[in-house]
Amino acid sequence: MEKCFALCLTLAALLCSAFAMAAGSDQTIEIFDTDALAWQDYPGLPGVKFVVLAGNPREAGLYIIRAKFAPHTMSRPHWHPEARYVAVIKGTWWAGTGDNFDPDSTTPIPAGGFAIHAPRQVHYDGAKDEEVIVQITGMGPSGTVVVTPAEPKH
Repeated sequence: MEKCFALCLTLAALLCSAFAMAAGSDQTIEIFDTDALAWQDYPGLPGVKFVVLAGNPREAGLYIIRAKFAPHTMSRPHWHPEARYVAVIKGTWWAGTGDNFDPDSTTPIPAGGFAIHAPRQVHYDGAKDEEVIVQITGMGPSGTVVVTPAEPKH
C-alpha cells in the first residue's frame, strides 16, 4: 500500500510539473531526438554514461535522467537520499540489495520493466552481457552515497 501511495504521489508531482512547465513555455510540446542526446560520463563509474532529460538532480524538484550501462558494468553498493523510479528502456538491468556486492544474486529486470529504489536503502545495479539503458525519475536534490562493506572480523 505504501508503494502504491508513493507511486501515486510521484505521478501527481509529474503531472503538476508538466502543467507548470507547459504554462511557463511558449511551446506546446518539447520533443527530444533521443539519437542526438548528449551523453556524459558518470563521475567515478567507468562504463556508465548519463543525460539529464528534465529538471536538475542537484536541485529541489522533479528530475528525469537516463543512464546507459556498458556490458559488464555494475555500480557498487550505494544509496540515494530520495526514492528513485526506474524504467528499463533497453536490455536487461540487474539489481541487487545489501552492503556486499554480489552480481550473481541480482534480479533481472527486462526492457519495459519498472523498479522503485526506496530512499536510503543500499543497492547496486547494472548490466551483465549487453548494453542497458534505464530512465530514472526522482525528486531532488539527489545524491549517491557509496557504501564500503565492513571489514571481516578475525
